[in-house]
Amino acid sequence: MVRLTKIYTRTGDRGETGLGGGRRVPKHDLRVAAYGTVDEANACIGCARLHTKDDADSMLSRIQNDLFDLGADLCTPEDGKRKGEALRIVASQVKRLEDEIDEMNAELKPLNSFVLPGGTAAAAHLHLARTIVRRAERLMCDLARRDTVNPIAVQYANRLSDHLFVLARFLNGRGAKDVLWKPGANR
Repeated sequence: MVRLTKIYTRTGDRGETGLGGGRRVPKHDLRVAAYGTVDEANACIGCARLHTKDDADSMLSRIQNDLFDLGADLCTPEDGKRKGEALRIVASQVKRLEDEIDEMNAELKPLNSFVLPGGTAAAAHLHLARTIVRRAERLMCDLARRDTVNPIAVQYANRLSDHLFVLARFLNGRGAKDVLWKPGANR
């Protein structure tokens, strides 16, 4: 468990931050951007949870915890000092998302068009979270081209965006309140 006794340390006042292994990097470093974007997605999911309950809220609670795991994974380079003790995303976390997607999707009608963000408040927030997760995934893939990244972490981000999409549809009255794209409707 992490113990925080002091919130500000002044160590970042010069535009640098510390990674999980202790190495200092600029705050604009791609690794920092990746885990910062994961944190942004987590905050957005927190907003969505203001409008959820029961199973959906439980799923999102687990996802929020996973996103802290993902941030810890990304924050600690696989070739750094703490690589052996670092928290990593594992295949069972990806599998749980897949199982939940399959369970929810079984109750949804197939789509005949793309879904626009909207419908219920929960769904709108989840669509925003989904786009933030996709941005985090792009940053992670870019980072993986330059440095070592846990490939299961990338899988998790990819599956999570799918999960958030399906959950948004599920919370839109099992798709009944989905806002569908009408190509060329405003010409």
